[in-house]
Formats: sequence, C-alpha cells, structure tokens
Amino acid sequence: MPSPPEPPPSFLQREDFSILCEIEPSRKPNIDHVRTQIDVLNPVVNAFLIPDNHLGRATVSSVAVAHEVAYMGGHSIACINARDRNLLGFRRDLLTAAAYGVDHFLFVYGDAPKEGRRTDDLSVRGMISEVRNFGTGALFEGYADFKIGTVAKTGRPITWRAAADFLFVQITYAPHRLMEWRNELNFNGGVYAGVLVLASARMARRINATIPDIRIPRRIIDKLESDPDYGIDFALEQIETVRDSGLFDGVHLVPVTRFRQIAERLRSFDRRRPA
Repeated sequence: MPSPPEPPPSFLQREDFSILCEIEPSRKPNIDHVRTQIDVLNPVVNAFLIPDNHLGRATVSSVAVAHEVAYMGGHSIACINARDRNLLGFRRDLLTAAAYGVDHFLFVYGDAPKEGRRTDDLSVRGMISEVRNFGTGALFEGYADFKIGTVAKTGRPITWRAAADFLFVQITYAPHRLMEWRNELNFNGGVYAGVLVLASARMARRINATIPDIRIPRRIIDKLESDPDYGIDFALEQIETVRDSGLFDGVHLVPVTRFRQIAERLRSFDRRRPA
C-alpha cells in the first residue's frame, strides 16, 4: 500500500481563518460519495469533520473515513458520540485511531437513536477525561497526541468543556448573541462558529420544528421560498461576518447536499482575518 501524501499544516496551527467542513457520511458499505466530497472540497477547506452514526442512524466508522481523508491528502476530525459506546468500546476506538494516525476528535452526546437504546456508560465529559488519562499513557507513546473538541452553545458557560482543545459553537441565527458570548468567553483553544447551508425553505421549517435550540428567522425562510440558492449566499455571508469579527478561529461549515456549489464559491474566499 502506498504511503499517504503529506497533509497540510493542522488547522489548529493556522494563523488565518480556517474552514472545517462536515461531510455526509455513508449509510452503506460504500464510500464513493464520501470520496467525491473530499476530492471536491479538499482544495478549499482546512479539515473535514466526519460524523458518527449521524442523526441516530448507523454509518461507516468515522475513524475509518478519517483515515481515508489522510490518504487523500487532507486533515480530519473524527466525531465520536457517547450514545453508542461503553468504556471498552471507547478504548477500542482510541487504539484504532492511534494505529491509523487519526488524532483529532470531536466528542458529542449524540442524537436519539433510530433503533435500539442509548448506552449510559459514557458522557462527553467522561470521554475527555478518558483521553487525558488512558489516551496519554505509555501505550500510546509515539503513536498519538490526541486533540479533543466538543460543542458549546451560546448563552451558556462552557464549564468542564474548558478542558477541550477546541470548541465547535452550535449553529445560531442570532449573530449579535454569538459575538457577545464569544467576547465574554475565557478559553485558550480554537473556537469555530457553526454555519449550515440551508438547501430549501422546507429544510429550514423542519429544523425549526425539530431542533429547539435553533430558530431560523421567517425572513430567511421567505427568501428561500423564492430563491433556493439563497441558502448558499446566506452561508457565505455568515462566514464573512464571523471572519470579519476577528473573534473566531474559523467556522464549522455544514454544506449538506450543496458541497459542489460551496466549493466553487470558496475558491475566491479571503482567509485573512482583520489585523
């Protein structure tokens, strides 16, 4: 097997504005669509977030896909949810990741499962603690220096999340609250604001109906009704607003099905943050 190409500098080491792009995972034993997304987006993003059993449905392992990203010359963040794991299964994931050179994780609680039950063995806080203990032991020496992120919500203190290396901020459509929260945040790691590409008015209404913490304004939904491509324009506006604030290290971008259009628009995007 040929050696993977040397990846670009880690997104955590960059001084300019980083775009961390979530990809659609595969629910089949075939990752051709995943490879297509990586191939299209790799020239214009800094790293990929690989979901883990996204929306409570079984998908190809995030660690396996993160390994695939490395072979395609990119950086990755493997999402790991607490919902599906006991302690032994989590330690297995850490060993597998170290063996494959996967060292960036995003730990999340996990959506309600579509089938089966949630395990109560692990929490996000517990997974961070386990990495800081088991994951830094002699067993991993020379193999992995894990970097851990988790999700924060505006308007709420980060408490134990301060032990993470970076934070993904939940998507919000109240930019003034986002900026106020960031100004008051005392955190030494990277902070990445969430940006979702709204593919249609129907998608926006579904989000409003099912995700209590996200409220998409009526004016945006009305524009999507008349112009489905408005979601792409609006996402770019959000990214520019976050960049121009100078308060964030980058964004966590969720392009959904519009990854080709977003990739084209990002080709001319200026990554320089305000001096």
